[in-house]
Amino acid sequence: MHINAAPNDKGDNMNLMTKPPVRVLAVTSGKGGVGKTNISVNLAAAFARQDKQVLLMDADLGLANIDILLGLQPQFDLRHVISGEKTLEEIIVEGPLGVKVIPASSGIAHMAELSSAEHAGLVRAFSDLSLAADIMIVDTAAGIADGVITFCKACQEVLVTVCDEPASITDAYALIKLLSKDHGAKRVQIIANMVRSDAHGEDLYNKIRRVTDRFLDVQVDYLGAVPLDEYVRKAVQQQKPVISSYPRSPASVAITKIANKIDRWRIPEGMSGNLEFFVERLLPKETPTH
Repeated sequence: MHINAAPNDKGDNMNLMTKPPVRVLAVTSGKGGVGKTNISVNLAAAFARQDKQVLLMDADLGLANIDILLGLQPQFDLRHVISGEKTLEEIIVEGPLGVKVIPASSGIAHMAELSSAEHAGLVRAFSDLSLAADIMIVDTAAGIADGVITFCKACQEVLVTVCDEPASITDAYALIKLLSKDHGAKRVQIIANMVRSDAHGEDLYNKIRRVTDRFLDVQVDYLGAVPLDEYVRKAVQQQKPVISSYPRSPASVAITKIANKIDRWRIPEGMSGNLEFFVERLLPKETPTH
């Protein structure tokens, strides 16, 4: 037991009983280069500005870049958790606005394709995590690899980031199709990124929804649009969230609006005040052979 835990034991027990469940979101995309990680980082910052305790996980295990976007230099990352050298709590670093970041490694090919035993180790690490959190944002890799699908299935909601490029739209549909047809996803959320206007964002969403409505049995909702904003580029160069560097910029206002919308969602009943939902859904299931 940590030394500073004893005086608050009674209060902590009360919090476990009354604290609402952790909201767990996956932010993903069909292809890279659409600003997915920037959305993840700034959503985390937006929730932190609302005095929420935010956990931001870099789940792009082989090509991590949340630490770069936030100017962090973590000494340890998920590779050390999977190897058993460190606990999950020992690798967490504090980012801007008090966001707690779970860093992953970059340029380590092995991390992109974990074995079943290593995957189980990651699940156990989350089972043991005692850190309080209101919301957890999981920034997945782009594409439709097994690791992306695993993390998407583990989260309560999947936020698919798209931009106005044919490949982005096509690959977003491919991801939604896979989640729906092969893994039973009933709902995904669309974030239109780097748009010229709100109408442009809605048009982008409608392009995807027309196809999903026709061919898939999945609810595709529109979460909102983030405009193309010069301040985002400036914030990236400063290695800070645009939300904290330029809170009145168009992108910051849009992302804050999206965070407020998410905050009004109901969390599925039966979820506990810890991360059991995420851990349970992370557990590998038998996949049917085709």
